[in-house]
Amino acid sequence: MADERDAEAQMDADALYQEEMFTDRRVGALRRLTPVKRDGSSDETRPVLFVGQAEIMTNMGPVPLSFEIPGETLDQAVAGFGVAAQAAIERTVQQIQEMRRQQASQLVVPQGGLPPTMGGGGRGGGKIQLP
Repeated sequence: MADERDAEAQMDADALYQEEMFTDRRVGALRRLTPVKRDGSSDETRPVLFVGQAEIMTNMGPVPLSFEIPGETLDQAVAGFGVAAQAAIERTVQQIQEMRRQQASQLVVPQGGLPPTMGGGGRGGGKIQLP
C-alpha cells in the first residue's frame, strides 16, 4: 500500500464546495461553503459549512486563525462568530504556551561538550561522558 503522503494531489469530486466570502472589513471574514455535486449543482444531502477567519497579534507577529462556526444560516454564523473566534484564540494561546514550555525544557549541550569548570573535558573531569 502506497503512503498517502506520496500520492499525487487530487481533488475529491464527491466532496466539492462552492466558497463565498463575507467580511465586515473590521473583525474578520466568514466563508460559506455550500456543497455542490460534480456538475456544480447544489448538493442538498450535505450541510452548508461556515468557517471564520481572523488574526491575532503576538510578539512573533500576526497569527492567522481559521475556525468552524456552527449554524445553518449566514445570520446564525455571523451571530456565532465572536464565540467561535474566542474559542480559537484560547486554543491558539494554549498551543503557543505549550510550544514555549517544550522549547524551554529542551537541554542544549554546546558542540565540544561542557566547559572544564562543568566537568566536561579538561583535567580530572567527572564520570559523565557525552557522546
